[in-house]
Amino acid sequence: MFKSIFSKHVAIPQDHGSWVFLFSPLLIGLFAGATWHTESLVLALAALCAFLARNPITILVKIYSKRRSRRDLPAAIFWSAVYTFLGLLLLGYLVLQGYGFLLWLGIPAVPVFVWHLYLVSRRAERRKPGLEIVATGTLALGAPAAYWVGVGRPNPVGWWLWLLAWLQAAGSIAYAYLRLEQRAWETLPPPAEQWKAGRRALLYTTFNLLVTLGLGLAGYLPRWLFLAYLVQWSETLWGITHPAMKTKPTVIGFRQLMVSTLFTVVFILAWRI
Repeated sequence: MFKSIFSKHVAIPQDHGSWVFLFSPLLIGLFAGATWHTESLVLALAALCAFLARNPITILVKIYSKRRSRRDLPAAIFWSAVYTFLGLLLLGYLVLQGYGFLLWLGIPAVPVFVWHLYLVSRRAERRKPGLEIVATGTLALGAPAAYWVGVGRPNPVGWWLWLLAWLQAAGSIAYAYLRLEQRAWETLPPPAEQWKAGRRALLYTTFNLLVTLGLGLAGYLPRWLFLAYLVQWSETLWGITHPAMKTKPTVIGFRQLMVSTLFTVVFILAWRI
């Protein structure tokens, strides 16, 4: 009984690449806010609970839509309840401490998650880059949340952090789909075809780089912030010219994790300059 409840694949999401979309915005918001409180840790734990709850709830939907064996039902119910209860408990603490305004940030996540569960029930959730980009937009709300807890009140700067974190996530997803497409190539296509395949990812990352560079020069953002987006842009150029043919998904995921980690570090440093 205990073994069936404490199933690792139910308790912990197996799509390891998604973790960076949670922690990168949170870290950006925490460091941009400069001041850390007990509530900062509580917020991070509440966000983690919400993130973890997605996996067992999704498994529940798969079970009831007959996509999965009922063997995982006890574990899915248990972990859904645990993560939801802890998340609400932590969120309640933040509200009592005067951070009730954070509740507004959670509103967009509800319809996005419902949309995801609907697609899961219809066996239509795979290979949906649009849904993934929208979903990372909700995770990017961790940036303004962490920043606002740090400064003690809502502040327009938080919205800049949200947009900037979301832009990086969108570029990262577009690049990840390019790498997965390249895995299926049997032979190396001509350079023109390689660049054509990478057009979307390059468009996303070039847009991010030019926008942050322009806004930095105009004084709306820290002047050197564009360097953080130069990381993913450079990686995209490298990926287009070095296709991931027959490369294992774990290798692709680990490399992108390193790129996203470097982005986060450079962003934090550039924001403080």
